Amino acid sequence: MPIRSAGILLHRQDLPTPAGASAGTHDGLQVWIGHMGGPFWARKDAHAWSIPKGEYVDGEDPLAAALREFAEEMGTEAPEVEYRLLGEFRQSSGKLITIYTAEAAFDPEAISSNTFPLEWPKGSGRIQHYPEIDDARWFPEDEARLKLVKGQLPILDALMKATAAT
Repeated sequence: MPIRSAGILLHRQDLPTPAGASAGTHDGLQVWIGHMGGPFWARKDAHAWSIPKGEYVDGEDPLAAALREFAEEMGTEAPEVEYRLLGEFRQSSGKLITIYTAEAAFDPEAISSNTFPLEWPKGSGRIQHYPEIDDARWFPEDEARLKLVKGQLPILDALMKATAAT
């Protein structure tokens, strides 16, 4: 049986570019994603970000798990909005990720993720604790494509398709 995860992909419409704003500002869809913590990801940016998600056990409600994992990784509850199922996505590892999405205004004062233990440096016998997510923010869809781990790009494609249909 595959390992299962559930996550929340928040999205919003970017505000129109104000008159006189610098070039390079984006109009359109933005998504909320988090930079993975720990020494492996510390100096990486491209394809080092993820949709807030986590594992759940058989019999557990995937939406409840997604909301729990979002709160653990962000340090604040997910917005109280109506979530809809975006789909289930198989990763190259075989893991199945169930993703829920909602349009929401989300602007926490700070990100305070739960932590995980890791022997670092490897072979040192010294256990250190690292945040699962060390940064999170809104990105325009085109930038999110460069930041998300490659296995999650089909999730972004599904969101683009779903939001274009509404």
